Amino acid sequence: MSFSSLFESGESARNKSHFATIVSLAHSSGLKDEEKVMLQRFKSVLDISDADFEDIMKDPSKYPVTPPNTTEERIQWLHDLFKIVFADHRMDEPEHRLLRKYAVALGYNDADAEYLVERSIEIFNGHLNLEDYRYLLNKNR
Repeated sequence: MSFSSLFESGESARNKSHFATIVSLAHSSGLKDEEKVMLQRFKSVLDISDADFEDIMKDPSKYPVTPPNTTEERIQWLHDLFKIVFADHRMDEPEHRLLRKYAVALGYNDADAEYLVERSIEIFNGHLNLEDYRYLLNKNR
């Protein structure tokens, strides 16, 4: 661990953790061109430095999942994860397993994680924006 990382902000650490999770999902079924484009977007949105980007791309497992503190942030993270999975317009079984695993790591119990992943798959087949995604996840619950 570098000296500067001792003073890293909580938000920066969470952003790296979130980005590493996204990279893991992208790698789970082989990194595709569409996913590379999405990763560049997330790099910018999450304020990931070039050096951290390279490090995370090489070995995302070095960054443990640091779950967000609020329900709103958890939904945002799930939304981001589904965006990278569906960047190539399909979901592979390794991606599906990882999504369930990460939903639990984000703080959802097994039943809620399964519900959210299955419901999100249904929703994402329609390529919805975040507000529609949030609304449909909570509908009929």
